Amino acid sequence: MTNTLDKNILEKAFSTMATAKAMTNLYEDNFKIVSKYVHATSRGHEAIQIAMAMHLLPQDYAFPYYRDDSMLLGIGMQPYDLMLQLMAKRDDPFSGGRTYYCHPSLRDADKPKIPHQSSATGMQAIPATGAAMGFWYKENIGIEDKNQEAPIVVCSLGDASVTEGEIAEAFQMAALKQLPILYLVQDNGWDISANAAETRAQNAFDYAKGFHGIEAISIDGANFTESYLAVQKVVKTIREERRPFLVHAKVPLLNHHTSGVRMEWYRDDLEEANSRDPFPVLQKQLLDAGFTTKEIEDIENLAVAKVQADFEKAQLAEDPKPEDLFTHDFAPTPITEEVGERNPQREDKVVMVDCALFAVEELMKSHKECLLYGQDVGGRLGGVFREAATLAQKFGDERVFNTPIQEAFIVGSTVGMSAVGLKPIVEVQFADYIWPGLNQLFTEVSRSSYLTNGKWPVSMILRVPIGAYGSGGPYHSSSVESVLTNIRGIKIAYPSNGADLKGLLKAAYYDPNPVVILEHKGLYWSKVKGTEMARVNEPSEDYILPFGKANIVQEIWEQETEETISVITYGMGVHWALNASEKMKNQVEIIDLRTLYPLDEEAILKSVKKTKKCLVVTEEPTNNSFARSLAGMIQEKCFKYLDAPVMVIGSENMPAIPLNSTLEFTMIPNADKVKAKMQELMNY
Repeated sequence: MTNTLDKNILEKAFSTMATAKAMTNLYEDNFKIVSKYVHATSRGHEAIQIAMAMHLLPQDYAFPYYRDDSMLLGIGMQPYDLMLQLMAKRDDPFSGGRTYYCHPSLRDADKPKIPHQSSATGMQAIPATGAAMGFWYKENIGIEDKNQEAPIVVCSLGDASVTEGEIAEAFQMAALKQLPILYLVQDNGWDISANAAETRAQNAFDYAKGFHGIEAISIDGANFTESYLAVQKVVKTIREERRPFLVHAKVPLLNHHTSGVRMEWYRDDLEEANSRDPFPVLQKQLLDAGFTTKEIEDIENLAVAKVQADFEKAQLAEDPKPEDLFTHDFAPTPITEEVGERNPQREDKVVMVDCALFAVEELMKSHKECLLYGQDVGGRLGGVFREAATLAQKFGDERVFNTPIQEAFIVGSTVGMSAVGLKPIVEVQFADYIWPGLNQLFTEVSRSSYLTNGKWPVSMILRVPIGAYGSGGPYHSSSVESVLTNIRGIKIAYPSNGADLKGLLKAAYYDPNPVVILEHKGLYWSKVKGTEMARVNEPSEDYILPFGKANIVQEIWEQETEETISVITYGMGVHWALNASEKMKNQVEIIDLRTLYPLDEEAILKSVKKTKKCLVVTEEPTNNSFARSLAGMIQEKCFKYLDAPVMVIGSENMPAIPLNSTLEFTMIPNADKVKAKMQELMNY
C-alpha cells in the first residue's frame, strides 16, 4: 500500500504535516505569547485532515471544527493566516479578530467555501446538512451547476460530539433525502477529560448503522496513505451517486485538548497515543516511495523556517480598532422605502393568513431559489393553519416539503441553504416549540455575519405562529418575543394585520439577514371579536414594507387641556388598544411597532413627548419582558417630558396559559383590561 501514492501527493502531504507539527511546537515554545487566547491544534489528527483537504474543490463546502488546522493548511491557507486568528489580529481573514483560532470562515474563489463555524460541539452538523440539502434541492428543480464535478459537503466532527441530539437530526435528514455529504468523524477517544468508555455507548461508525441510507467506514486516520485512498473512494462515490457517507477515523490526540486544558492534568494514555503518531508513519511512507532522508529533512526544515517567519510577522500585525466592534452585525439591506400599493380597491377583504400565503406564492413564482419547509406544510395538509395551502400542489414536493419533527434542523439548516445561494422560508409550528431551535438560532444563524466579518450573512425567514387564541392551552399559546429580542443579529417582525404581514414578508425575502416573523394565531382569521381590522384589501404584488418603521394607527393632536397618552404596542395589542380607546380617540395615540428589531425609536419618542404619558401593551407576562425593557428606554429618554411613570400591561406572571377558558381569560389582557389601565394612566 505504501507505494500506491504518487510522490507529489506524498511530498505535498508531508510538507503540510510538517508545517502543522511545527506550528504546534512553536505554540508550545512560545506559550506565554500565544496563550492570551485559547487555541487547539490538530497534532495527531494531521493525516486524515490533510487527506480530506486534498480532495476538496473550490465548489465544495467544508464545515471544519476547532481542531482542524491541518485541514485548513491542506486547502491552501498559510500559517500566517491562521496565526492572525490565533492572536486575534485585525487582518484575521476569518473573523477580523472576533473569534478563536481555527474557527474558520472562507469565501475565496480558489478554495472550498467555509461558512461560519462556532465553538459549540456538533453544531456544524445541521448547517452542513442544510448546505447538502441545498445542493439536493438545486439538482432536483434544475438550478444549473456549471462545475464539471458535482459539489459535495464535508462536515468534520469530533467523536465526542456525535452524542449531541442535533447530530441525530442531521443524520436523519441526510439519510432520508440522500444528501451529498461526508461526515468525517475524528475519534481520539476523548471529550475533554472524560473518555469514550465513560461517555459513549458506541463509536460513530456503529452509531451511523442506525441511519439506513448512510454508508459508514472505519479507518486508521493516523495513516496518511490509508486515509487518502479511503477518502478518495468515498468522495468519488458522493460526487457521482449523491448519497451520504460517514468516515470514522481513529486518531491519537498528541497535544492538549486546548491550551487552557493541559493533557498532563488528566491523561494516562500519552505513551500509547505517541506510539500512533502519524508523522513517523508518513516519513516511512516517503522513504518507501524513494525519498532520501536528506530530502525529508529539507522539507521539514523548510516548514519550520516558514512557520517561524510567519509567526514573527503575525506578532507585528495590527490589532483591531475600537470602531471595528461595530461592523457586520447585519449585511446592508436594499429595502429602505415602502413601495407598491398598500390598499388597492378590491371586491373582498382578505384575512391575514391568506395575505402571507399569497406573498409566499408570489415570491416562489418569481424566484426559483425560494422554497418552504417545516412540519406539515406539505401537500397533504398545507400547514396546521392552512398557511401553506395549495403551495405544494403549485410548486412541487421539492419546493414545499415536510420535515421530521426537528426544530433545530428546520432553523439551523437555513445557514447551509443560504450559503449555497437559496432563500429558505421555514416554519416552527407553534412558538411554544421554538425552544429546540434556539440553539441554532442563537449560536449559528444570528452570529454568522458578525463572526465571519460579513462574509456569510444568513438570508432566511422563520415564520412562527404565536399567542393565545381559543383555549389553546399551555403548549400552544405562549408569547416568546422577549427571548428572541435578546438574540442580537436577527430581525423580528410582529405584524397586526394582513397588509403589514405581506409587506414585511416581501421585505424579509429581499433582506440578506435572518428574519423571524411572529404571526398571531388569533389574527390569522379575524375570528376573535374586535380584530376585524386585521382583514385588509390585499396589497399589490410589488408592495414591500421596510423593517424599522412603526405605524401610527391612531394619531392625535397635541392637547393643551385634556390628558393624552401614547400606547406603544404590536400584534394583538394593537386591536386591544383600538377597541379600548373607542370612546376616547382624541386622547389616545396608538403606535403599532410592526417590527421589534429594528425598533422605530424615533416614532415612539416623538409620540410620547407629545402626549406626556405612555402605556406599553403586550401579551407577554410583564416581568423581565421586552415590554418592560421598552418602557425603561422610554422613561430614560423622555423623563423630562413625562407627567406620569411609563406603565405596562400584559399577561399575569404565571408559568403557562391554562387550558380552561375562564383561567385563560383571567391570564391574558383584553380590551376592557387595557381600557382600565388607560384610565388609570389618564388620571395619574
